[in-house]
Amino acid sequence: MNIKQYLDSTYLKTAAEAELSDNDNNNVVKGFIQEAIDEGFKLIMIRPDKVTLAKEMILKSKSKVLIGTVISFPNGTNSLAEKLAEAQKAIENGADELDYVANYEAFKKGDIDLVKNEIFIATRLGIENHKVVKWIIEVAALSDDQIIQFSALIKNVVISNFKENCLQQVFVKSSTGFYKTSDGLPNGATAHTIVIMLENAYPLPVKAAGGVRTFEEAVEMIRLGVKRIGTSAAKTIANGGTTKGGY
Repeated sequence: MNIKQYLDSTYLKTAAEAELSDNDNNNVVKGFIQEAIDEGFKLIMIRPDKVTLAKEMILKSKSKVLIGTVISFPNGTNSLAEKLAEAQKAIENGADELDYVANYEAFKKGDIDLVKNEIFIATRLGIENHKVVKWIIEVAALSDDQIIQFSALIKNVVISNFKENCLQQVFVKSSTGFYKTSDGLPNGATAHTIVIMLENAYPLPVKAAGGVRTFEEAVEMIRLGVKRIGTSAAKTIANGGTTKGGY
């Protein structure tokens, strides 16, 4: 198993979140991009303002590493117009994949029409531009029943509005990795939540993000059926190590 082709190497901290200067944080981003190139990971996942930098580095190295970015991160509460504008700019800057944070708070409040419209319109933008789209539902903020309902909602919107050959371009993704939980509960993917997503998102692919900290956990996720794993410790995991912190 070439686990590296399942790994979306991820660095999403702003300078303030990392407690670094802008210049130092930019150097960290460069390091992650170069590592993804050197290690041959599937994708480098970065903030939208770093997409141009990644594109330049990847082109210069003639690498096949894909560029992913996050939209409406980390809360998902931006308006649809704001999400579309952010996504369009990322596309123009060279992003290959768009990881939207779904408006899970609107979903929890029962504003289903807003959520369905957002899923449809923002997915259409990605598909029309030949991009992979992922919808982050933030499982740590949801009950099991809500994970079932949200996964199925995204599946149904995509199946109802897009051709069958587009279905593998639209993922349901577990987590941002930035959600604050109480009592030390997981804020990312667990085997339990991933199984629920796989059962209810099918035939859409699933991405496990956050909480995967060892090679063995990554292999377990792949065997369950996920097609991608998001982690800020891709190299450590690929080399069989264990990481205790991070995304």
